[in-house]
Amino acid sequence: MGSIVFFLLAFPIYFGMAAGNADDSLGGGVADYQVNGEITYVQLDSGTEPIGDGDPWTDTFNTDAINNAEDLNIVGLRISMSYGEDETGNDALFCTGSDAPDTITGTASHLDFNASGDGQNNGGSGAHEVSAIWYNASMVGQVVSGLSMNEIKAQLDSMGAGLGDHSVSISVDAQAGNEGNPICGQRSDGGETVDYTVELMVLEYTIAPFIDTSDI
Repeated sequence: MGSIVFFLLAFPIYFGMAAGNADDSLGGGVADYQVNGEITYVQLDSGTEPIGDGDPWTDTFNTDAINNAEDLNIVGLRISMSYGEDETGNDALFCTGSDAPDTITGTASHLDFNASGDGQNNGGSGAHEVSAIWYNASMVGQVVSGLSMNEIKAQLDSMGAGLGDHSVSISVDAQAGNEGNPICGQRSDGGETVDYTVELMVLEYTIAPFIDTSDI
């Protein structure tokens, strides 16, 4: 019984020490490591922009606007967008036309890292987000084998690469629906009004030796 009690007491102590040592000195050799992490967001800007068809809106933000940005592990840039439908047409009862979906494209860029994504306002509204990242997101929440701690860290820690300019753009490909009744005239859509939020993605992570307890 004494050995069992010792194991139950010592195992969590050992694991805690191993995790602590992993964070203090990432010099472990090639082995199995448990990688955990959490993304938080730091806002750079938010607002509302009327964006014309074929006339993209662009802006650039710098991390100098963020207090102590150099202390953050900035690993990505996210732009979140939501939008309605600005199409106009004759609303008389005998007019049968309906709105056509428009395509809204968002782009996030930092250094050589770029990401773009489309969304549509089907049903009169829509929303989507785009993230450009420069870390290995597939490692987070996994047991990583065949690498040293430093090699894992190199894929999770931006080492200051997230500082500097971050650019975003939003474009609209507007489409007007068809009007079946010629008396009602043509429908028109010159663009959409887009609400946006631009955020830095900050990763906090831990790397600890993995101990398989499945056979215990």
